[in-house]
Amino acid sequence: MPSAEKSTRTLPKLPSLPSLPARPPRPTRESGAEPSDPAVITPASTGARDARDRARDARRLARRAAAARRAVERVEVRRFTRRSRHRRAALITAAAVVVALVGSVAIAVFSPLLSLQTITIEGTSRVDEKVVLKSLDSQIGKPLALIDFAAVKSDLSEFPLIESYVTETMPPHTLVIRITERSPIASVKIGKTFELVDPAGVVISSATKRPAGVPVVKVTGDALDGKVYRSTAEVLLALPSQLLKRVNSVSASTADDVTLKLTTGETVVWGSADQSTKKALLLTGLIKDHTARDPDQAVEYDVSAPDNGIIRTK
Repeated sequence: MPSAEKSTRTLPKLPSLPSLPARPPRPTRESGAEPSDPAVITPASTGARDARDRARDARRLARRAAAARRAVERVEVRRFTRRSRHRRAALITAAAVVVALVGSVAIAVFSPLLSLQTITIEGTSRVDEKVVLKSLDSQIGKPLALIDFAAVKSDLSEFPLIESYVTETMPPHTLVIRITERSPIASVKIGKTFELVDPAGVVISSATKRPAGVPVVKVTGDALDGKVYRSTAEVLLALPSQLLKRVNSVSASTADDVTLKLTTGETVVWGSADQSTKKALLLTGLIKDHTARDPDQAVEYDVSAPDNGIIRTK
């Protein structure tokens, strides 16, 4: 097999191009530098840098303000949460107190542990205590908070000798009733009977003999609840205790002509019940003056005009 032969092909040599003249150097500016030289600072570049700095500072301040606002918000949230907890705790406490009070009231009202078992009567001498207790039996067994005081008042009003009373509940089982009895101020003779009466004309007791220690009242044409008796009662109430003991009897035909008779025989013209306290002081002075001068002389004292007392001989 014939060997391959290498063939070499030679390209024709091209003629060389003429060389171009060298580019002349760019003339430099008199300043000696290009505007684009980074080493040169111009007013435009300074303004841009200041703007960037201001923007950066503004962003930094904004971030700080946002952080401060978030911190304040966190504090407010914690404070609001704390107030909410305190408010909730206060509401829970108040509700617990109300529940406790309601429970206590329920126990006091409905529990037999605080029921009435004993009634104690104080201050009676003429009123029969056993009869009073018997009249109040309907209240026994009731809780103290449910005692019917209107019924108690109605029951005690059946006793004319009771002038007033006060009640006091004493847990767990006691009711105390303190009674003020009517005090006699005079006796009134009706037929053959002496009625012991108080200032209101309420009959306290009756007897066939005159009661000791009180004057006899003689009123004409009037009942014990009339004006004449009320006038005499006002006169007796105005007298000092030492002077009242010396009054034997009181008589009056009208409310304006009250006359006293003393145990020593003297008469006192009193008149109406007006200014009775002043008249009582005047009478005390007249008696003292007469006793010092002529105690054996029977006289009549006139205090109907409280500014001008008179002693008349009999």
